[in-house]
Amino acid sequence: MAKNIQSLERAAAMLRLLAGGERRLGLSDIASALGLAKGTAHGILRTLQQEGFVEQDAASGRYQLGAELLRLGNSYLDVHELRARALVWTDDLARSSGESVYLGVLHQQGVLIVHHVFRPDDSRQVLEVGAMQPLHSTALGKVLSAYDPVAHSEVVEAERKDYTPHTVTALDAFESVLDLTRARGWAADIEETWDGVASVAAPIHDRRRMPVGAVGITGAVERVCADGELRSELVAAVRDCARAVSRDLGAGRF
Repeated sequence: MAKNIQSLERAAAMLRLLAGGERRLGLSDIASALGLAKGTAHGILRTLQQEGFVEQDAASGRYQLGAELLRLGNSYLDVHELRARALVWTDDLARSSGESVYLGVLHQQGVLIVHHVFRPDDSRQVLEVGAMQPLHSTALGKVLSAYDPVAHSEVVEAERKDYTPHTVTALDAFESVLDLTRARGWAADIEETWDGVASVAAPIHDRRRMPVGAVGITGAVERVCADGELRSELVAAVRDCARAVSRDLGAGRF
């Protein structure tokens, strides 16, 4: 019988540890938990980091799982409860709205796209699962920042980049945007991230009534907006989708 490769076993053990432990772990924590010398653990972590399987927080030096794990394929995402519960509802939303639908979760200091439904037409489109979007300018990001305290901390501490002349970057103004998002239950992005593109998103909650993600639609401003405002029927459709997924996750009525 062929021998197992020790370095691969150790790397797999590290990924399992990061997946099942705290949000982030330090080098000493990882080395101690796996019974490895720090130098050995650091070498494996560095390789995993180079491949995108592990990410290191610049401020704390701690490690967490990387987005590349999601890009390996849909086999992992199929067992992700949020995506699994959202599949039918996001398909329905794409059909009813005629626009692309995105499902996003907090990852590092951004939004990780874990599901993407194409706009239901014959146009050429690129699957964006595994892509990252900014927290402060996108509709998905604003929703997460408004409802998830961890996301809020991340976006407050991070640099808020100007993507277009419409991007809100000043902290006081951004906090006002989040207050409005919480008050009405949805967030907007009208050419704040990409010129000519508008989005609307709403929060998804789990059985503990905790925010676990956001769902939204994105499309050309001329289709998604009317008279400079998001079309009310699209806002209602997104909110209905978010409520449906939340109910399927056990959140009850919102």
